[in-house]
Amino acid sequence: MAITSANQLELLQTAEAVAREKMIDPGLVVEAMEESLARAAKSRYGAEMDIRVSIDRKTGVATFTRVRTVVEDEELENYQAELTVEQAKQYKEDPQVGDELVEEVPPVELGRIAAQSAKQVILQKVREAERDRQYEEFKDRAGTIINGLVKREEYGNIIVDIGRGEAVLRRNEKIGRESYRPNDRIRVFIKDVRREPRGPQIFLSRIAPEFMAELFKMEVPEIYDGIIEIKAVARDPGSRAKIAVISYDNSIDPVGACVGMRGSRVQAVVNELQGEKIDIIPWNEDQPTFLVNALQPAEVSKVVLDDEAERIEVVVPDEQLSLAIGRRGQNVRLASQLTGLDIDIMTESQESERRQQEFAVRTKLYMEALDVDEFFAQLLVSEGFSTLEEVAYVELDELLVIDGVDDSTAQELQARARDYLEAQAQAALAKARELGVEDSLVDFDGLTPQMLAALAADGIKTLEDFATCADWELAGGWTTVDGQRVKDDGLLEAFDVSLEEAQNLVMTARIQLGWVDPDDLLTEEETDEELEAAEAEEDQA
Repeated sequence: MAITSANQLELLQTAEAVAREKMIDPGLVVEAMEESLARAAKSRYGAEMDIRVSIDRKTGVATFTRVRTVVEDEELENYQAELTVEQAKQYKEDPQVGDELVEEVPPVELGRIAAQSAKQVILQKVREAERDRQYEEFKDRAGTIINGLVKREEYGNIIVDIGRGEAVLRRNEKIGRESYRPNDRIRVFIKDVRREPRGPQIFLSRIAPEFMAELFKMEVPEIYDGIIEIKAVARDPGSRAKIAVISYDNSIDPVGACVGMRGSRVQAVVNELQGEKIDIIPWNEDQPTFLVNALQPAEVSKVVLDDEAERIEVVVPDEQLSLAIGRRGQNVRLASQLTGLDIDIMTESQESERRQQEFAVRTKLYMEALDVDEFFAQLLVSEGFSTLEEVAYVELDELLVIDGVDDSTAQELQARARDYLEAQAQAALAKARELGVEDSLVDFDGLTPQMLAALAADGIKTLEDFATCADWELAGGWTTVDGQRVKDDGLLEAFDVSLEEAQNLVMTARIQLGWVDPDDLLTEEETDEELEAAEAEEDQA
């Protein structure tokens, strides 16, 4: 088939028809035709030639041209598509490197094989354009709800027709007891849209917490208008969920607005989620207060928050323990997801027993270290002295408030405490040296003899060894493994070394060793100032 005047207009008509059918730009189809014709021409004139085809968008006339680029003499590799400056002088005056020489060549005859190859190129380009259109259409719709039609089921995964494409609802994204048949209507959450070699992949979900939040946004106008905000959602799909809301209008009750008249609003969401029970909880910035709300319907007696470990300890009445934990731990698990904290629940009797044990341990320590009787040791514990260091180094006035303690008694107590601590330090230092700790680490400020012994037991015996440590190795921390928070024990965690203190110790060691230039270090305030300045420049631009 030759590109003659008889079929020139047919090219444009074909492009228009294909573009209309696939809902893509006709120009993309014409470009695909140009590329396919150019490929066919190369098979006729030679694969090394740079043959280009241009189709006039009005007349359909296809123009075949050969392009040669001017290059330096030593860079000449492809004699069919390149030429030197000297060679180019035959065709134009004063040629420069990078210039292109264009000359028209006769149109080619498309044989059966060449025509089939051109067809494949066009189809491939059309498919790519169709995929790009689908990706562009749905990429900004991730995080929203869409209605679709069930087409079929493949290995437990549901293929959903969403209009101009298909999406997949994986079996692990379905609510447990749900089943669908072809042509069933389904409401789903667009969880992710990815561009992949086989085309855009649209992944759906019905168990995502965001799905519930979007459903409430559809049912509660105050959420859609921004008067009420959903701060957190935790779900056990198909069984139970907790949702935390806050109102920015004091005259509107966020919980009541989400429940609706006679529960109409929340019931609409429950029905969509196959009867999933929903607890609507008022949000509070104070984490302990928020947790008390989140553990409803259980009553909470006391809450102790550990900010650094992101853990919270909850004390409940003995008869409320099973209610607070919930069936198979469901209530406490959802409350933990909602607050982002690990929750330890204990009864009042368990807490009382633990406090008694701590009281007994401290009493015994003071009896042995200070050589006092049990009654006096218990008196110190009752007054809030939790460590020997506190007894040894507090102001005398704090000891004088204890009944029966005068100046001389207070001074004697502090002297005994200091002697005991000094003996402990000497024993720890001797143990550290016995384990091989070098003077470079012993002389390093910030490490006590007990810390040196703990480090030596783990093989850290020189300042260089210490400088290679990570801050979390010293202070400890928490990591998330398979969705569960796992405790990382720190070498110095028993000595209440915080993560920030560990960072400072390690960095000081590196500076002393010359590994780090202190002038290169920015303070946190300087870093924040630089970030603010950069953001201000971007805003001005």
